[in-house]
Amino acid sequence: MESKVKEKKTAKQRFKIFIKILLIIIAVIAVICGALACISAIGIKENSNFIDSIDAVGYDSQLEPVLDSDGYYSFTTDDDFKILHLTDIHIGAGFLSVKKDTMAINAVAAMITEEKPDLVIVTGDITFPVPFQAGTFNNKTSAKLFAQLMERLGVYWTLAFGNHDTEAYSYFTREDISRLYSSEDYPHCLFQSGPEDVDGYGNHVINVKNTSGEITQSLIMLDSHSYVDGDILGIMWKYDCIHENQVKWYEDTLNSLKAENNNVMPKSLAFFHMPLQEYQDAWYEYVDNNCQDTENVQYKFGKAGEVDIVVYPSEYNYGFFDKAKELGSTQGMFCGHDHLNNFSVEYKGIRLTYGYTIDYLAYSAIKEYGLQRGCTVIDVSSDGSFDCRQENYYQDKYSPVKEKETVVFDNYYSEAD
Repeated sequence: MESKVKEKKTAKQRFKIFIKILLIIIAVIAVICGALACISAIGIKENSNFIDSIDAVGYDSQLEPVLDSDGYYSFTTDDDFKILHLTDIHIGAGFLSVKKDTMAINAVAAMITEEKPDLVIVTGDITFPVPFQAGTFNNKTSAKLFAQLMERLGVYWTLAFGNHDTEAYSYFTREDISRLYSSEDYPHCLFQSGPEDVDGYGNHVINVKNTSGEITQSLIMLDSHSYVDGDILGIMWKYDCIHENQVKWYEDTLNSLKAENNNVMPKSLAFFHMPLQEYQDAWYEYVDNNCQDTENVQYKFGKAGEVDIVVYPSEYNYGFFDKAKELGSTQGMFCGHDHLNNFSVEYKGIRLTYGYTIDYLAYSAIKEYGLQRGCTVIDVSSDGSFDCRQENYYQDKYSPVKEKETVVFDNYYSEAD
């Protein structure tokens, strides 16, 4: 009897010890989480204060968009229209990314301030809520920081979503972030969520018109989504693409704009995050011909800095490029995603261009390299024609608020061409 009582006491003692240890572990975790949350909050506040210290862009005469009866924003000018294409900003807004976020904000502000564009278009990955690099799952905080920056600069802008903007493990969905960008807090953001019966968020159009009301250029943003085939975390690089009903929306939208435009199909440019398969087809054909132009491919500028397959499109293709050829409206397409690719080629009559990226965070040690960082300037003429050029961030003409970091101008991969 006595031994049974002792066994019961021993069991109770063990249970009490287990509970104490468990509570200590929980307390330690809570303290660590609290400390990290405080560090993150301090870092976010520092970058928010930094943004507030940046001056607005000094426009001589800034174009003001209006919301037309067709539901799309439009700018009116008889002069050239200047677009600044940015991509892969990768703001983490966590305790691990504070300094790198400052660098990204610094670079973006400097280039926009110098270029004074009529419109900024970002082709995705504004945010990077990857916890082991950023230190957070919260993708709304980084989206807010970028929107705050653009509002502070006083520049009109929009975006097409990238795969990292809303990861499967992020706190907030594409719908949530779309609602944020569309809020009254950011009147300079011209992003629209797009039709509910079309896949993705942010399928929308911004038009440029002359004073006669004719559309001289339609700027078409498309959501190229994230991952497919069960690769919800993106670790197998199974990327998605522009879906079939988006291709139909693109066709219907251009035909509607044509009807509004005295039955003349407007010229257009398309912006999305993931490269199309045709980017890969064009580059491979060019390289296979000893880097000489072919009947299909005419090289314009830039290089492919990624290794292995070089261009990383989806395995799927729902015919967006073919539809663009058929309709004869879209003259050029712009994407991001592959951070070390910045080439521009004309392929079967359509200009395919990778944007310079900003990324200080996603690629390992990328902050130490400078060849790939910058912006793409797109000049749209009053007759609807366009040309584009890439501008490296480390030129003297870009004067950031904070001193530029020291970088090397070697290839990120030493074996890259």
